[in-house]
Amino acid sequence: MALRTVPNFDRIGEENAFAVLARATALMRQGKDVINLGIGQPDFATPANITEAAIKAIRDGHHGYTPANGILPLREAVAADLDRRFKVSVSPEEVMIVPGGKVTMFMAILMFGEPGAEILYPDPGFPIYRSMIEYTGATPIPVPIREENGFAFSADELLSLITPATRLVIVNSPANPTGGVTPKAEIDKLVKGLEKWPDVAIMSDEIYDQMIYDGEEHVCLLSYPSIRDRTILLNGWSKTYAMTGWRLGYSIWPGKLYEYARKLAVNSFSCVNAPSQFAALEALTGPQDEVKRMVAEFDSRRKLVVDGLNKLPGVSCIVPKGAFYAFPNIKETKWKAKPLASALLEDAGVATIGGPDFGVFGEGYIRLSYANSAENILKALDRMKNFLERRNAP
Repeated sequence: MALRTVPNFDRIGEENAFAVLARATALMRQGKDVINLGIGQPDFATPANITEAAIKAIRDGHHGYTPANGILPLREAVAADLDRRFKVSVSPEEVMIVPGGKVTMFMAILMFGEPGAEILYPDPGFPIYRSMIEYTGATPIPVPIREENGFAFSADELLSLITPATRLVIVNSPANPTGGVTPKAEIDKLVKGLEKWPDVAIMSDEIYDQMIYDGEEHVCLLSYPSIRDRTILLNGWSKTYAMTGWRLGYSIWPGKLYEYARKLAVNSFSCVNAPSQFAALEALTGPQDEVKRMVAEFDSRRKLVVDGLNKLPGVSCIVPKGAFYAFPNIKETKWKAKPLASALLEDAGVATIGGPDFGVFGEGYIRLSYANSAENILKALDRMKNFLERRNAP
């Protein structure tokens, strides 16, 4: 007898970076030397003061449930951090502690996605946006993220895609997979345009907000009063504090959306594990020296990888302004992006992600994460050069 699942599950996608990670791991187990520039994960250890805070929490007996929205001291610390960095006033009662950034996407898209609704999302962009939109039955509307704009979104182009069916707009800056940073003037224009659409909610994915370079300024969407009552902020600890495996994120929810988010938490994960929350508290309230050190190292690697990519045959790469990704243009190699990424892994031992894994506008590009050592980056670039010089596109 065939089991009958609901149609939603036939529409759900995934994040191919984890499939590439699994394949790279399998090749390494077979003895192949693989340099992983695919997964978006800092290669640094979580700072020692943060891990010690978690150990102390365990020894102090913090083994039980916490409130579904997170412990109050941590929610207070999130509010204080946003006020310190962006002069944004947030109540702890607007802060939701969640097990990773994806949970905020999941909740927000569930709240607004249904058949007949439209949700705008960046393309190329984080693949879970589209996956979850399609899961809900809503229509995904890609907002093209173009190289000629420095991989910043165009406010005019985004606004032109809004219709009476639009329920939610997703924006991401600094961006994955491109490293693009949208300048304040463009965000100002977007906010002004959104004032004409008061029934449209906004989810701003700002998980890379501290990884920004060349004097660029991160603009927090919560700083705009005219859209504050319909803006959902996504952020967390994974990237900034090298805490990907801790599964920690936070979100800011306006008005009655907060109660919906709290109920979703109760119905799905109950609460984030207690010791991790104490680790997150230390991350926000303790010394920030390690964050500055990591970002400075990413900046150094950024220059290394861009310089190296632009020396490869058929490859060009603009300078990313944020995050820890480069999104080189590989069109002149004559390779399609996914076959090239696969061949680089299998033949050259370099894991990258094909641009189409981030959306229909990702063809012609691959993503490299420079969250790896300078030594490995140089070695990977050399392997890519040798590969492109001896292998023609199929």
